[in-house]
Parts: sequence; C-alpha cells; structure tokens
Amino acid sequence: MDFNIPEQVFILVLVVIIAIVLIIIFIQWRNVSQSKNSVELLEKEIELKKMSMVEKDLESKRLMENPIQLPKEQEENLSAIRESTNQVRSDVGFLHTEINERLARLEAQTEQKKLEKMLKEIERKEKRLK
Repeated sequence: MDFNIPEQVFILVLVVIIAIVLIIIFIQWRNVSQSKNSVELLEKEIELKKMSMVEKDLESKRLMENPIQLPKEQEENLSAIRESTNQVRSDVGFLHTEINERLARLEAQTEQKKLEKMLKEIERKEKRLK
C-alpha cells in the first residue's frame, strides 16, 4: 500500500472522529436508558401511591358506613355536646352581630364628634373674620 502521509492523516482523523461520534452515541443511549428507567420507576411509585390513597378512601368509607355503636349513655352525652355546641355557635353569632353593631355606633359617634369639633372651629373662625 502506497499511501502518502496526508491520506494516512486524513484516515486517522476520520477514524478518531468516528470513534468520538460512537462514544457520544453510546453515552446518549445510556443516558436515555437511565432516564427511561427513572420514568418507569416514578410511574410505579405514583401507581403505588394511588393504590394507597384508594385503599385509605375505601377504609374511611367503610368506617363511615358502619358507624360504631356507642352505649346509650355515651350517645346521650354526645347529643348533649352537639346541642351545647349549636347553642354556643348561635350565641357567638349573636355576640358577633352585637359587637359589629356597637362598633358601627362607636365609629358613627366618633365621626360625629369630629364633625362637631370642626363645626365649632369653623364658627370660631367665622366670628374672627366678622
């Protein structure tokens, strides 16, 4: 083979470039493969979490459908607590309304006093001007 030096250098450069391209392709293929595995793993984890949530939901529904029967005394205590809670809620609502009304009256009185003070000030200035 009678290759001259520039042809040998050209072939060597070509081989190096091909080797670099092959290495890059291999690295990218490996990264894609790892990413694919990670995505599959995350999908499995999401599926497991969904299943867990469905199981918890079914359990809570089962518990809601089959309420625990309390002894008569405890049921009476529970209904008394509910009644007192409702009474407290209505009392709180009434007191909240009362507080708002008093606050509105207080603001109106304060505003009236300010206006009266301004009126006296204006009248005093008018007297001085006359």
